[in-house]
Amino acid sequence: MKFPTLKIGDLVPKYPIIQGGMAIKVSMAKLAAAVANEGGIGVIAGTALKIDELKNEIKKAKELTKGILGLNVMFAATDFYENIKAAIEAGIDLIIYGAGFSRDIFAIGKEHNVPIVPIVSSLKLAKIAEKLGAAAVIVEGVNAGGHLGTDEVSWDIVSEVKKALKIPVIGAGGVITPADVKRMFDLGLDGVQMGSRFVASDECGVSDVFKEMYVNAKEDDIITIESSAGLPANAIRTPMSEYLLDTNNKVPIKKCTNCLKTCNRRFCVNDALIKGHDGDLENGVFFASRDVYKIKNILPVKEIFREIIEYEKD
Repeated sequence: MKFPTLKIGDLVPKYPIIQGGMAIKVSMAKLAAAVANEGGIGVIAGTALKIDELKNEIKKAKELTKGILGLNVMFAATDFYENIKAAIEAGIDLIIYGAGFSRDIFAIGKEHNVPIVPIVSSLKLAKIAEKLGAAAVIVEGVNAGGHLGTDEVSWDIVSEVKKALKIPVIGAGGVITPADVKRMFDLGLDGVQMGSRFVASDECGVSDVFKEMYVNAKEDDIITIESSAGLPANAIRTPMSEYLLDTNNKVPIKKCTNCLKTCNRRFCVNDALIKGHDGDLENGVFFASRDVYKIKNILPVKEIFREIIEYEKD
């Protein structure tokens, strides 16, 4: 496959592939370092990590790779700015954020010479991000896993954003196979972000149950629930996610840590995601792309990259 050159600030990865940051504790040091070692951009998800825990993950990742490492964090999280400050202190290379929009973060990035890359879901927000100083934007449609910002599919949004912006535009949401990667590049995108595909990798730290759910998922197994953050989110059909489809249903919260700036307290999304991470099929929530059904196997990160690099089909 022919790859475009992706330049984010002064960062130029060998391959224009960003591993999506997935919380809670889905994309951690081992996975991020493996992606960075293959020439992509590895990303640690900081949401719901304690400051010392986040710094330790970044330290571990930097010991495993000399490649490019990023932080992903939710703007909706209470500790948004604390996470960013901690990551910068730990030597992170770039900051990616979504689930809301911050104007202040760009000044922080400029002060510390750390590129800021927002995840956006509309041309309007992409233009605002560029004006405020974003080094690039990740454009994500409704096919993405986890929290969503639009009901439009990725393929319908990315082209208009690319045509309108001068900064790099990275396509995300439903980028699973080498063919999906090529499709994004054929649309003129500067890079891609892939999240769900890297869940089904040897280096991802979730339970085997979680990974097998991805591999065994069918096209109609993905449903859209309302997160306690008040945002729609794509998840695999399980007893808990089906229960949460009815917005009148509630799950008692045993201990609230005020992790979200705004929370409807219908259930604790952090608790549900941690249970998903651990493989609790009954009580866990498993975020996933709408196109997760395309994943047929669990592979080492190196093999996932090899399949993309060697893909030549027109």
